[in-house]
Amino acid sequence: MRQRLPRHWTDIRRDWTDLAFYERFETLVAYILTLVIAIVVVIALSRLIVSVVDTLILRAQNPLDHAVFQVVFGEILTLLIALEFNHTLRYTIAGDPGIIQTKVVLLIALLALARKVIVIDLSSTNPVALGALAALTVSLGVTYWFVEERGRQGRGGRDENSDSRRRVADA
Repeated sequence: MRQRLPRHWTDIRRDWTDLAFYERFETLVAYILTLVIAIVVVIALSRLIVSVVDTLILRAQNPLDHAVFQVVFGEILTLLIALEFNHTLRYTIAGDPGIIQTKVVLLIALLALARKVIVIDLSSTNPVALGALAALTVSLGVTYWFVEERGRQGRGGRDENSDSRRRVADA
């Protein structure tokens, strides 16, 4: 069985016969999902452009108005979440280790919660719902921290960022 799944169409055609059945299935599903999400991103981008033009130019509404800001920024964050989700599929296609996928999925979940907090109408939101969002955010943050610490221990306690800073300082 292969260590890494093929990343590009040429690699897929070349290595297709070497892949096990499930690896073929996984690669095919990941590419189909990438295509579907790309379509969603294009549609979301076009809707965002239409919404911004309609709201800010045709209706001449103030972008600093809270309701307008929530709508526009919510659409932008939705688009960023879809792009990031599509980016994570590249890890699946490449067959990278699961710890990377876990960190990215946790960060996407945190981004989705941040979007929710930004677009929520605080005047009509139940305090219990706000508490639940806070608890979710804290639990995802703590989980991300644990995953990051486990990744550091797997690298022998080295922090990749401090290693790169040392290399820059030494240069």
